[in-house]
Amino acid sequence: MQVVKMYTTAVCPYCVQAKRLLQQRGVANIEEIRVDAQPQERLKMMELTGRRTVPQIFVGDTHVGGCDDLMALDAQGGLLPLLNA
Repeated sequence: MQVVKMYTTAVCPYCVQAKRLLQQRGVANIEEIRVDAQPQERLKMMELTGRRTVPQIFVGDTHVGGCDDLMALDAQGGLLPLLNA
């Protein structure tokens, strides 16, 4: 299974929702990077993604996007193949 990295904050309901979906799809470990606790990581996230909002989710080297993007990918049947690539 691919490594999943997620930029998050402590009080983000979309982050919780995204983590729950990933866990339901079999992801046991999510590398969580808290941008509220480490402001320099938010700058890095913005450079990588061009986005300011959390969560920002990476599956392996692929930037999936935010929670809505993750849910859409799952609904289209693309999440499991990406996780298992």
